[in-house]
Amino acid sequence: MLRIEQLQTKYRLPNGRTVGVHNVNLELGKGEFYTLLGPSGCGKTTTLRSVAGFERPVSGEIAIGDQIVFSSALNKIVPTHKRRLGMVFQSYAIWPHMTVFDNIAYPLRYGVGVSFSSAEIKKRVQQTLSLLRLHDVEDKPAPQLSGGQQQRVALARALIQEPKLLLLDEPLSNLDAALREVLRVEIKQLLQSMNITALYVTHDRLEALSMADRIGVMSDGLIVQEGSPWNLYTSPETSFVASFLGSVNCLPGIVKTEAPAQHAVDTPIGRFKCVIPTDRAAEGRQVLVIVRPERINLVKPSAVPDPARNVFTGQIENLVFLGESFDCQVRVQDTVLRATLPWTERFEVGETVKVAIPIDGCIVVPR
Repeated sequence: MLRIEQLQTKYRLPNGRTVGVHNVNLELGKGEFYTLLGPSGCGKTTTLRSVAGFERPVSGEIAIGDQIVFSSALNKIVPTHKRRLGMVFQSYAIWPHMTVFDNIAYPLRYGVGVSFSSAEIKKRVQQTLSLLRLHDVEDKPAPQLSGGQQQRVALARALIQEPKLLLLDEPLSNLDAALREVLRVEIKQLLQSMNITALYVTHDRLEALSMADRIGVMSDGLIVQEGSPWNLYTSPETSFVASFLGSVNCLPGIVKTEAPAQHAVDTPIGRFKCVIPTDRAAEGRQVLVIVRPERINLVKPSAVPDPARNVFTGQIENLVFLGESFDCQVRVQDTVLRATLPWTERFEVGETVKVAIPIDGCIVVPR
């Protein structure tokens, strides 16, 4: 439903530096929810705006369905209003002088292409209002709605023309945390039920992990890794991808071969037995061992060591109660590790513990 090949854009900043996106390639199948995830300035919104036709790339090709909408080789660019897109903006971008009904009806009344009768417009708007639970506010001026309702209006307006592709540019960033959690679920379920293809841009890892079928992590204008949320979280290829998708403990180390096809990594807190990808397993190679806080277990010093775990002795330096868990800092030699502990486990600051890390909880990436 969407194909991007060798997309490049360039902008010159006041300081003379040139930024943009570099040779971005991606494909979306029909009904797929794809998220571009990355920090501010990485190129994710520029990529989205290029698909929408708001930016003119330097080179590359973009196709929506079977229609090429931009091609530098063919010297072709299709205007935004002819691309059969729906767009949801970060700022809602709904008409403040119109009612909810009129905002949603706007694309049917003034859109280019198919003409709709007043009866058909009313029918389709009523169906969309019901779908997004807005039927009781259809006559209200849009500014009188809550933030969540305004975002639903923006989504309804984008969907009412049944677009080939839906573009969403950080649509939840202006909402409070509780409302974002609700709308993450609602948007995902709605687009699945309608089999809508979506390209979603965000810097929020929870949005990406909970909503996307696939994620493309961007940095400095490049997609540095792409995959399912599970694969990216459990098998990041760089420390940047690992840290952007969640909290990490990062330990520098050197690969050691203990036996044929058995490797370990020597780190400042001791030797880690790890599963190391073949391309990173050369003897003496400098690597990073990444351990997520939730993979660390603390046990009493009297506990019998588990052979499937790396075990070190440490001392608890800090405990913060977060409701569903404890955020714990534990010192192992000269290194402080961060651990996430279940709220049912009770330890005390200053207590000596064994720090147990499963072998499959150690991610080895290039240094």
